[in-house]
Amino acid sequence: MLVESPPEAGAETAPAPPGRRTAIRTAVLLASVVVLLAVVVASIAVGAKSLTLDQVWHGLFHDTNTYADVVVGERVSRTVLGLLAGLALGLSGAVLQALTRNPLADPGILGINMGASAAVVTAISFFGVTSLSGYVWFAFAGAAAVGVLVYVLGGTRNATPVRLALAGTAVAAALSGYIYAVMITDDVALNRMRFWQVGSLATASMHTIQQVWPFIAVGTLLALGLARPLNAMAMGDDTARALGAHLGRTRALGMLSATLLCGAATAACGPIAFVGLMVPHMVRSFTGPDQRWLLPYSAVLSPVLLLGADVIGRIVARPSELQVGIVTAVIGAPVFIVLVRRRRMAQL
Repeated sequence: MLVESPPEAGAETAPAPPGRRTAIRTAVLLASVVVLLAVVVASIAVGAKSLTLDQVWHGLFHDTNTYADVVVGERVSRTVLGLLAGLALGLSGAVLQALTRNPLADPGILGINMGASAAVVTAISFFGVTSLSGYVWFAFAGAAAVGVLVYVLGGTRNATPVRLALAGTAVAAALSGYIYAVMITDDVALNRMRFWQVGSLATASMHTIQQVWPFIAVGTLLALGLARPLNAMAMGDDTARALGAHLGRTRALGMLSATLLCGAATAACGPIAFVGLMVPHMVRSFTGPDQRWLLPYSAVLSPVLLLGADVIGRIVARPSELQVGIVTAVIGAPVFIVLVRRRRMAQL
């Protein structure tokens, strides 16, 4: 009777069958949705102002116009904006990492965040805009203008990942100098910009949500629809052409998607770091480079990170709070360093 010997130490195990991998990824994605729902509940129930569950329930489903109801209403707007902004930042980061073939890319690498910031400081200093509703349109216009400029400088149809990254870095550097020059010479712009630039969900309102959600919806549909062409592009331009991918169209639509998503999120919340960089990078370690899975996972887990960071910011500094941009930076920087070091060690 033959007895199978155990596998030798160090031998690679056979990969799971495709059907099993799909089932596992689907199950984990559904579990991620459950986690997102739990974070949404926490975002509505927990805040700098302590409320009982009964007060939260009445604030959601009864119009008694008490202080607690007002607080809950503000938290609902804040939570919805956090969901939309987190989804937008995660998807835009994943798309830009695919377009540039750089797993450490984020919306800032193409200067989109800096374009929004430059437009806001211009609105404050030269047009006297003082309200968030006024910032939104200037910020979005600035992000869109920079997205188009980077694509043109990168060579449009002949654009390559390296050209896009170089063009974005150059534009971002120029805009950064402009922003600091205006802020140094204009105290009003400095005082208003320092709050917007930190990144926060505290000023969320349904009016702001109504302004930005159509752009996020269109950008999301574009990003998810580009999964297969982006997979082809990951194998190199020549292979992608052989597989029938239209490189110029894919890059143009990818840039449009990232600009819509990142521009809308930045306009509504200010520039928030690490979400679009860290979440797709973490997801890739589980899903691999397949954009058909990486994009949906990024869309679900990025709001988890953003809303979770916002809840932490409300708790740690009660009765005040920390802006979500500060919390994501404090959490994201060390976690991301650990991830990069682990990846480097695995390659040695």
